[in-house]
Amino acid sequence: MTVTVQAIPMLADNYSWLLRESTSGKVGIVDPAEAAPAIAVLEAAGLGLDVIFLTHHHPDHVGGAEELRARYGARIVGNRADAHRLPRLDVPVHEGALVEFGVANARVIEVPGHTLGHIAYYFADGELLFPGDTMFSMGCGRLFEGTAAQMFSSFAKFAELPDETLLCCGHEYTAANAKFALSIEPDNTALQTRFDEVATLRADGLATLPVSLGTERATNPFIRAATAEEFGERRKAKDTF
Repeated sequence: MTVTVQAIPMLADNYSWLLRESTSGKVGIVDPAEAAPAIAVLEAAGLGLDVIFLTHHHPDHVGGAEELRARYGARIVGNRADAHRLPRLDVPVHEGALVEFGVANARVIEVPGHTLGHIAYYFADGELLFPGDTMFSMGCGRLFEGTAAQMFSSFAKFAELPDETLLCCGHEYTAANAKFALSIEPDNTALQTRFDEVATLRADGLATLPVSLGTERATNPFIRAATAEEFGERRKAKDTF
């Protein structure tokens, strides 16, 4: 595997993700909410920045993109269908597009639901999935623009990915999501184990991400929803939990 990942905490509970491709030395970042934390990590490691991957237009995912491009000359990648509300795109992409990142590629997956123009990135080299605010550990994003049926279909697009795939989400929402998940499946032993693990990590001030898709398939009530209707009912319940 040539692509490695490092979480960069930003704002109150956001994660941006620093990517390094070892063969070429290329460096990327996913969803920089702000520039300063990214610059601090890059400077400390003596790195430049080649690519900025954006999943959707919300300010807490794009806020640092322009400053980072100006400082490092990085190219910004984003959904061409959402270009009107993203920072200026150097690499507009669409469903199924492959974005070169050194010797690796990021495959673009369109995942409407949280926003209509939301996309995810999957790196087969490294088995990394960046779902933005579509999927969280034991949760899913709010349906600000899309429908439950759209989000259910978006989740289904991840079904082909290996269990070993690491889910690199946009927020540290895991502890709250775990409580809701247990209210849906109180007898799920895998979920009970994950709940305890998350509680320990957070008590120690540690991140709960990334997490494997295999773990999510055993514990995430939204992945485990059998129909779009059930998915929608769970999302409505979570909204008021």
